[in-house]
Amino acid sequence: MSDRRSAFILAGTGSGCGKTTVTLGLLTALQRRGLRVQPFKIGPDYLDTAWHSAISGVPSRNLDSFMLPEATLNALFTEHLLAADVAVIEGVMGLYDGYGTDPHYCSSAALAKQLGVPVILLVDGKAVSTSIAATVMGFQHFDPQLSIAGVIVNRVNSDSHFQLLKLAIEHYCDVPVLGYVPVAPDVSLPERHLGLVTARESGVAMQPWQSFADLLAQTLDIDRLLNVSKLSSLPAGEWPKCPSEQAGAGLTLALAEDEAFNFYYPDNLQLLERAGVRIVRFSPLHDRELPDCQMMWLGGGYPELHARALSANQPMLAAIRAAHQRGVAIYAECGGLMYLGDSLCDADGNAWPMVGVIPGRSQMGKRLTRFGYCEARAMQQTLLAAPGETLRGHEFHYSDFTPAVDAVLDCHKTRDGEELKRWQGGWQVGNTFASYLHLHFGQRPHMLNHWFAAARSVQ
Repeated sequence: MSDRRSAFILAGTGSGCGKTTVTLGLLTALQRRGLRVQPFKIGPDYLDTAWHSAISGVPSRNLDSFMLPEATLNALFTEHLLAADVAVIEGVMGLYDGYGTDPHYCSSAALAKQLGVPVILLVDGKAVSTSIAATVMGFQHFDPQLSIAGVIVNRVNSDSHFQLLKLAIEHYCDVPVLGYVPVAPDVSLPERHLGLVTARESGVAMQPWQSFADLLAQTLDIDRLLNVSKLSSLPAGEWPKCPSEQAGAGLTLALAEDEAFNFYYPDNLQLLERAGVRIVRFSPLHDRELPDCQMMWLGGGYPELHARALSANQPMLAAIRAAHQRGVAIYAECGGLMYLGDSLCDADGNAWPMVGVIPGRSQMGKRLTRFGYCEARAMQQTLLAAPGETLRGHEFHYSDFTPAVDAVLDCHKTRDGEELKRWQGGWQVGNTFASYLHLHFGQRPHMLNHWFAAARSVQ
């Protein structure tokens, strides 16, 4: 093997084609060769990255072209790849699926060209023979400038069937077929209304994944995969200079992390730590008191599944109310918003009292209330934005929040140049700010200076 690092995007023909399962198998197989792996996920997904991290033991990073400027994303990718031998990047949806109908914006294909990373195309081999070549050829011809370096065929249960598919693809498409993935029911990933069940909840039994890696070692040409994905160079980029290394010095952030709250981008936490913030984790479910802190973050997750236990932990509810009253700078995203409201009504219609810092109530529904990327302009000073500043993020929730206080964000969703929807959201009460919006701080790290200033205002 060469000294050069390898990196590839495992892209699919669409959602549900097996990208996550195959990514997890490859991470395991590559680690068993003694290679240092770095997992990535294209887009804003928290659940896939949590599985990557649980299986590999390495924090998986999101590469999100909507929230992150190109130079920042490139710098993030390069920084983490330099500490590894191979980067395994799981794509989003189908190879050319992005934001709207533009295949060159927020898609796996666009990011492959931006980073200079080859694509390995995962195609479904079930109930098909020569026609599979037409599928691969279509993906090749859709963007001839894109480097599709190899093909892996999923859901193939006999070598004779695979040989037929391999012959057709290599004959008509002139692209190497790197092997196949048999059906492996023991490594299927559990799902629920928001997608996959979290790795934390399900518990990760490593033996099925070790067995799956054994299988892939027999059916995939991993040496060839590594060779076709060698990088000749790394993309140029630069992290924004702010906040400074001392901007958060002396501040302690209490981070909610348990079964109910666990959606955090590792790079967000790293940015806080690089600014000098000390992070202390606590559990709203299990702990009875808060760490001594000037800042608090209640991230996304599944509070609706733990509403009874969250409501029953009266000492924690009282501690968070007291922290709010003394001016602790509290930031909440999605599930955190639901927890800070007056009550949470679960899917069975049971209403559970919550913290009561943000006046209003949340109600679980049977379908997505809001989904996808959006932008939010601050209408007043908030914990993360000054009036007129815009935040880019994404929403994904089945609940709806009925507020009893005025909103502070003017939100809108635009696709293909057309505004699809506009609404008001986000609520700030004192030093507490909560919304459904999930944010990556890398889009404009100086937003953290607002948070630090609010935290210092009550020290």
